[in-house]
Amino acid sequence: MRRLGKMPVWQKLLVIAGMLSCSITGSLYLLGNQWQIERALFANHTVLASHGLSAMLATLALGSILPFHIKVGYQSGRKWLSGFGQLGFMLILLITGGLLYYGPADTRDTVINIHWLVGLAFFAIFIFHGVVKWGLPNLQKSTVK
Repeated sequence: MRRLGKMPVWQKLLVIAGMLSCSITGSLYLLGNQWQIERALFANHTVLASHGLSAMLATLALGSILPFHIKVGYQSGRKWLSGFGQLGFMLILLITGGLLYYGPADTRDTVINIHWLVGLAFFAIFIFHGVVKWGLPNLQKSTVK
């Protein structure tokens, strides 16, 4: 029997693949382009194109969990901070990603900085949301005698 709100295996794999591939390719490009580490290897068109394609996959994965996983998570009261934090950060990443491609040139440097700062925060929260149990211990069971 499936636990209510738990994603099916195919959906979980889609979300993990989409979010991790987007986060990893974005981090690689950040290392090469912003921090000048292995610039020839990481700050090239292939890494940037891979980041864009994996961002599309991550957006598709987010769309697949919107109707059910987020609703059930909200109703359960568990992992609200990390869940809605991810949702807010993903919205900022989608907007700044669009601005990097279509936005005015004079705002590009600011948008780049916002995009990579929020991207790193999103990556950390994504890992904690999926791995760490954020729930508080059940205080009703721990009665003092």
